[in-house]
Amino acid sequence: MSKASIAIIGTGIAGLCAARTLHDAGQTVHLFDKSRGSGGRMASKRSEAGSLDMGAQYFTARDRRFTEAVRQWQTEGWAEQWSPNLFQARDGQLAPSADEQLRWVGTPSMGAITGGLLGDLPVTFSCRITEVFRGEEYWTLVDADGASHGPFSQVIIAVPAPQAAALLATAPKLAAVAASVAMEPTWAVALGFAAPLNTTLEACFVQDDALDWIARNRSKPGRDGHLDSWVLHGTSGWSRQHLDLAKEAVTERLLGAFAELIDCVVPAPEFTLAHRWLYARPTQAHEWSALADARLGLYACGDWCLSGRVEGAWLSGQEAARKLLENL
Repeated sequence: MSKASIAIIGTGIAGLCAARTLHDAGQTVHLFDKSRGSGGRMASKRSEAGSLDMGAQYFTARDRRFTEAVRQWQTEGWAEQWSPNLFQARDGQLAPSADEQLRWVGTPSMGAITGGLLGDLPVTFSCRITEVFRGEEYWTLVDADGASHGPFSQVIIAVPAPQAAALLATAPKLAAVAASVAMEPTWAVALGFAAPLNTTLEACFVQDDALDWIARNRSKPGRDGHLDSWVLHGTSGWSRQHLDLAKEAVTERLLGAFAELIDCVVPAPEFTLAHRWLYARPTQAHEWSALADARLGLYACGDWCLSGRVEGAWLSGQEAARKLLENL
């Protein structure tokens, strides 16, 4: 591995945006991720019910730079607009939503965007980095198995704030900033039904004790699968209170709330899947863009540095790359 290479820990939108920006500027990068594939919360789960978006459900584009990027993704065939028959629910009552926000999704799954951004960039998957330390001139990464990776000239950490704080130990001020960020969990449950449910609802914002969001997978462009699959998200509060609840119990609770709310008969699902996002979103927005210690060559980025949205992750990755290039 070249001494000039830059290490990027995390292959979510922030890490991949930083990597692609640096690569396009002529820099050599190498990515690491603890998962078996790219995406972070943008990753899609392959299942017998088809490809399921268990994390990010859609994204919006407000910043001009991000809007241009999204249009490029659309040109590449990675993203399309999603205009679901949207409802809102309050006190158990369904009503059409007046929200006309333009929404985007990856196609044929959310993971198509991160897969497209990754392209042929060098990456090491199934590798959880536990330590980042600097010698006299270069950085070395150590993984959970004790193996070392490096040397690297610079390091960008693009993981959730609580995980980033541990990896930023060499820069105590940056570590303290990351450690100050509170992040909320979310339980996600997917359901697959043999016959399509008899409802016009395709997505719904829910104000309930347990249930926060409902999406019909087939309403998104390019989705496959022989089952009528749905994704439910629990509220942050309920998810936090039931963080260690068994997946079967989580599924039963959210399925029950779904069946009570939706305007049709809900039979027993043919397929269920539950996933816990421990760090789903920051509790509040921040204005850091990206954290940087240019003297050390250490940077951190992620949605938690800004809005908590996909757009925020992308902008933060851009900013981390920009700061790094400025100081080469």
